[in-house]
Amino acid sequence: MIEALFLDVGGVLGTNGWGNASRRRACQKFGLDRTEFEERHRLICDAYELGKLSLDQYLDHTVFHQARDFSRQEFHQFLHAQSEPHAEMIEFVSAIKRKYGLKVFVVSNEGRELSNHRIEAFGLRDFVDGFCVSSYVRFRKPDPDIFGLALAMSMRPASRTLYVDDREIFVEVAQGYGMKGCLHDSTQIADTIHVFQQHGLTL
Repeated sequence: MIEALFLDVGGVLGTNGWGNASRRRACQKFGLDRTEFEERHRLICDAYELGKLSLDQYLDHTVFHQARDFSRQEFHQFLHAQSEPHAEMIEFVSAIKRKYGLKVFVVSNEGRELSNHRIEAFGLRDFVDGFCVSSYVRFRKPDPDIFGLALAMSMRPASRTLYVDDREIFVEVAQGYGMKGCLHDSTQIADTIHVFQQHGLTL
């Protein structure tokens, strides 16, 4: 029987806050050279998501390394506006937690400022028991250590946990720890519900 759920945020409980689509929209809106921006993002993203840089330090190197005709506040507002909750998935997980008394943990790769914003905006504290976020724990998926830490937080055997992510390789790494895996597609939540049913979690 499953005793704990581990969930990604971007692509599962909400939109990918600063994924490819959001960065493309930012380049279009603010007139950024996308090739240059993406190269700078690629080189510094790991440091930001590991908590070694603040959001403003990340932006210093990717956006504000030269004079701009827009403010830092405008860019912050746009960046945060890219985060939207997936209400149906949040409601489903909350209902499963209530029915079965499960522990629920978030395992995500995000910088602190963005993660904190999404936790509050999505109401995740209402049903999540613990957060294993890369910028706080200093491990980043697919590093196996972040999964080991999440399991240690849960105090549950891997065989009684279910990991949900929208990226196949992360699911595979979790399964390497003995966790059950569910590859989630936000446009096909019925498929995820079916996987939960296969593991005895039905509403």
